[in-house]
Amino acid sequence: MSDLTLQKRLAADILGVGVSRIRINPDRIEDVEDAITREEIRGLIKDGAIYVVPPHTNSRGRWRIRREKRRKGRRRGYGRRKGAATARTDEKEVWMYKIRKMRRYLRYLRDHGQIDRRTYRRLYMLAKGGAFKSLSSLKHHLREKGILEE
Repeated sequence: MSDLTLQKRLAADILGVGVSRIRINPDRIEDVEDAITREEIRGLIKDGAIYVVPPHTNSRGRWRIRREKRRKGRRRGYGRRKGAATARTDEKEVWMYKIRKMRRYLRYLRDHGQIDRRTYRRLYMLAKGGAFKSLSSLKHHLREKGILEE
């Protein structure tokens, strides 16, 4: 097989790609061998005797398999986690879920006549101020103060 390093180098320079991506049509090797100027190489590129292959990229197959497993809940254990819990879930969102749950419960108690409006408002403001860590701590407070008998 003939040495086509000059032609490949010139074609790579003209096309602005690496030499490893340059391919030569096997049927047109004789024409490429004769070409020694940039102008001749440009003509061969235009004719399709010299062409560029697309760059190689990483395979997405393994990623797809992992993603499917994660969607099922696999590969998400404690050993996989990096950073604080707040890095994975926003602190504000956690607060929103908690306060909405407490407010919903207080509304239920008020509407069902288990607490009066003044007690509701006082507990609402306590919850807003962060006095209760969770709904269970709110219920514990209600039992402790004798507001609810459960």
